[in-house]
Amino acid sequence: MANTKSSCLPLYEKVFHKNTYHRALDVIILFLLLCLLFYRLSTLKNHGFAWFLAFLCESCFTFIWILIVNCKWTPLTYKTYPQRLQERIQELPPVDMFVTTADAELEPPIITVNTVLSLLAVDYPVHKLACYVSDDACSPLNFYSLVEASKFAKLWVPFCKKYNVQIRAPFRYFPDSEPSDSSSGELLQDWKNMKKEYDKLSQNIEHAAKRSSLFDLTGGMTVFSNTERMNHPTIVKVISENKGGLSDEIPHLVYISREKRPKHPHHYKAGAMNVLTRVSGLMTNAPFMLNVDCDMYANNPEIVLQAMCLHLGSKNKNEFAFIQSPQYFYDRPENLCILNEYIGKGIVGIQGPFYQGTGTFHRRDVVYGLCLDQIEHQGNIVEDELLKKFGNSKEFTKSAAQTLEGKTGGYSSNISRSLDEAHRVADCGYEYGSSWGDEVGCLYGATAEDNLTGLVIHSKGWRSGYCLPIPHAFLGCASPSGPAGMRQQKRWATGLLEILFSKRNPILATLIGKLQFRQCLAYLWILTWGLRSIPELCYIALPAYCIITNSTFLPKVQEPTVLIPLALFVIYKLYTLLEYIQAGLSIRSWWVNNCMARIVTTSAWLFGLVNAALEQFGFSEAVFEITQKIHRSSDVDEVMFDDSPFFVPGTTIILVHLAAWATGLLRLQSQGAHGSGLGDYFCSVYVVLCFFPFLRGLFMTGKKGIPWSTICKSTALALLFVQWCKMMSSVN
Repeated sequence: MANTKSSCLPLYEKVFHKNTYHRALDVIILFLLLCLLFYRLSTLKNHGFAWFLAFLCESCFTFIWILIVNCKWTPLTYKTYPQRLQERIQELPPVDMFVTTADAELEPPIITVNTVLSLLAVDYPVHKLACYVSDDACSPLNFYSLVEASKFAKLWVPFCKKYNVQIRAPFRYFPDSEPSDSSSGELLQDWKNMKKEYDKLSQNIEHAAKRSSLFDLTGGMTVFSNTERMNHPTIVKVISENKGGLSDEIPHLVYISREKRPKHPHHYKAGAMNVLTRVSGLMTNAPFMLNVDCDMYANNPEIVLQAMCLHLGSKNKNEFAFIQSPQYFYDRPENLCILNEYIGKGIVGIQGPFYQGTGTFHRRDVVYGLCLDQIEHQGNIVEDELLKKFGNSKEFTKSAAQTLEGKTGGYSSNISRSLDEAHRVADCGYEYGSSWGDEVGCLYGATAEDNLTGLVIHSKGWRSGYCLPIPHAFLGCASPSGPAGMRQQKRWATGLLEILFSKRNPILATLIGKLQFRQCLAYLWILTWGLRSIPELCYIALPAYCIITNSTFLPKVQEPTVLIPLALFVIYKLYTLLEYIQAGLSIRSWWVNNCMARIVTTSAWLFGLVNAALEQFGFSEAVFEITQKIHRSSDVDEVMFDDSPFFVPGTTIILVHLAAWATGLLRLQSQGAHGSGLGDYFCSVYVVLCFFPFLRGLFMTGKKGIPWSTICKSTALALLFVQWCKMMSSVN
């Protein structure tokens, strides 16, 4: 009777969140923005350049706010019931798990090892899992670390399941989870033994890293002889194989380093993902695939069960193309929290979340290019068409045909027999003449390959699901706030603009595809990040311009219309502060993130825009820059400086506003028609407070100080700006 009852219960439920107060504030802010635009337009002929520039910038901000309101309007989450899944489905579907790493120095092997160990230990039938690690660095250190990790995993996985360990990444478990005195003697002893084994593993990897150039390339390491990072043959190694399909073993573990040659494009992470898809298609061909970055460990041991509730629980079983788990960081929990809480959940209520490149459970048939309207005709597949689409490997096209026909294969206990063909499909020339990267797999054409792939999937009519369990599904390490973080933001801005300027942009996907209109607006919100740098930079410079030229871009204090921008500023700031407080974050986090948003927009996103423009005009080529991964115990978010050009705009902004203050205090301004007012000075002070790390950096040394080369460049730009302001003043 219990089984009959559970079979009638849903595997997940939709949870619609009421946001009446948020909607009201969103509409009020939009109304004030429109009032401000109408006021500026009606008084434009009575004011000068500053007024017109403010009108243009505020028009952009109004458009961006409309996009934001669209994203936040219908928040939705899903509540999953993994216990019902286990009761209802006796044979759970296999899942292939992908981990990608590309640099053994920027992405230390111990980080990758912890991610792999957490995946091998998830609560899911062991014989239904396989873990594939893509090493784009072709590093013998990474391979050695995985071999050592597989030995430790044979102790770690049974330990986690025996004691129901919740944190299954050892580096996070051992420092914070020492058993209490009330624990059983057996647990205490096992814990000590396990910690000793993990310390031994860490030390072995650390010692190997120090002598990585002196590796003994014999035995299983011979394949790494005479290899270079960008010039080496395919390497596919089965590190651990569960040949008997036993539940007390560990899942398959496979190492892959695809072939790279200097004159062949390798398409960065998208190319690595496609090789993982083909190799796994030959070996295990699971109908579902999870991909994670090397630093995103599985924080919730039930995450695979949670995702399967969504994939298998819909009425027609074809609702979701992929299930996305939001990104969170263990070292900076406030990062992305607000984004996920409000905008992330809101997009779920439209057509589903974007593909974020990590923490994603894909349907293999959708990755192979299946459209919603093709599901009913899944039996009629011509072999010649498959060879043209998937490449000239008959073994792989056979497995692809089974996937597209909806025939899910059973557990593959002998994956080693596919090694020869796996080497073939991982060759750098395999994709020539096929549809890989164009219609099949992760798509090429943008460094933000995840967003592009997700956009094309949505444009075929698919929805995506959102898995937000407690605790969070995956946790990673946040990028540093200095140059490394700026490079990552620049890469994102560049990649997103590449999509916006391509033939696969969301506007065309809505007009000629099946992308919903509101989902189109949601994509425009994220794809226009780089474009926002221009109006933001101009608006930030306006107060200084007005003080120097003795003009104004705001109504006078004695004018009633001053209440419009004043109310807009106060309500918006209190609204965003309320969002942080409701999310359990501090006022300090709100202020730091507010300042960092201004800094990133006017620096990294600006360079992203310039880079994308150079690419469009053929003056530059796309480059995928890897972000450094570092374990941090501190959540202090301070800006660290170096001589990179990322810090020139922020330093220039500070110097420009200091020059404006000096001009105003010394009364060196020209006699303007309107004269700068209190509002201009207030805005200038606010800008300086937002860029306070740069002000402090002018007087600091070391990493917290701005290098002299940057100060000299910024001083020259600030002097040019002041001179231009004087020229504009004389013209007016």
